[in-house]
Amino acid sequence: MNPSPKKAGEMARRAAYTKVERSNFSNPDHVEDKTFRGFQCLNKDCTNFLFIKTDTIDPDFEYPCGVCGFVHKAGETTILYDYELKDTRDDSTIEQGSFEILHDDYVGESKEYKYCIICGTLKPFELFGIHRRRSTGRQGECRICKQVYNGIKNQTRLVEQHREASQKRRLFTHFEDRSKMDVSAIYARFDNCCFKCGLDLSGDLVAGVAQKEGNLDHTLPVFYLWPLTTDNATLLCREHNGAKAEKWPGEFYTDAELRKLSAVTGIDHRLMAGEPQFNPAALSKLEDAEFIESLFEKFARYPQELLRLRNRILVQTGFDFLDVSARISPDWKKQADALMT
Repeated sequence: MNPSPKKAGEMARRAAYTKVERSNFSNPDHVEDKTFRGFQCLNKDCTNFLFIKTDTIDPDFEYPCGVCGFVHKAGETTILYDYELKDTRDDSTIEQGSFEILHDDYVGESKEYKYCIICGTLKPFELFGIHRRRSTGRQGECRICKQVYNGIKNQTRLVEQHREASQKRRLFTHFEDRSKMDVSAIYARFDNCCFKCGLDLSGDLVAGVAQKEGNLDHTLPVFYLWPLTTDNATLLCREHNGAKAEKWPGEFYTDAELRKLSAVTGIDHRLMAGEPQFNPAALSKLEDAEFIESLFEKFARYPQELLRLRNRILVQTGFDFLDVSARISPDWKKQADALMT
């Protein structure tokens, strides 16, 4: 049978040179490559989350909650409270009524979900790559499963490497500012554009609210234990965020860009333009014996990242946090030293 002719503009597919043969794999019957709409029950005493198998909402919908029986129905409303609109000048009542939510509006704004055909979990659409030929318009595998699959097929990344990256992220969170970031404020400060190339990132916004934190860069790298905050983050496109990873600002930006970035983030230009340096506040944490001991307890199964951090700090500053606590075994220093050779 002759292969079907390519459509105009369609790129030729590269011939596959590897294939992944699966065994011991199965998915339950409910895992379908279909679109679901998800929303929480409007009954304030119920925490159930409803998933409706549909890509479009029926104009005459009627969706009962399987837990409390509350019915979400087209044309109906739910009253949240009663109100009086008062005139503050003479305390007279201008109008009174009920604060109510129209079910059509509430269900209509529900997000789209689908099952991953590999891990079998139900996830939001944005966690699947675009695939216009599929009925859902999304790939069958979620991004995590796709990444692992590609790593196996192309022999580019092993699960152990993913685990190491995960442990590094976990370690760095112990030095992070735990206050909640205002992602939308960061987008607004950069006019919704990548600082490096000016790419319009307003597509990340839904009803004026930024949905993605993946484009927020540690202006001063977390590799040197600097935190990411609403005030100091830089908005970058996906490409430049990846290219900037672990680089000191002076290694990535021109001096003119550093001056602009200093104005927007409040970070001293001299700090960004100078040599990489560890966050002094983070180093002071590492002078606390209890903090060091807690890190070794938390990373007892995967201590390599902690030991690599010790080596980087020791080489750059001469400070060895393995000497801080007498309770830390000398064997850890031997293992850390071995990693330096």
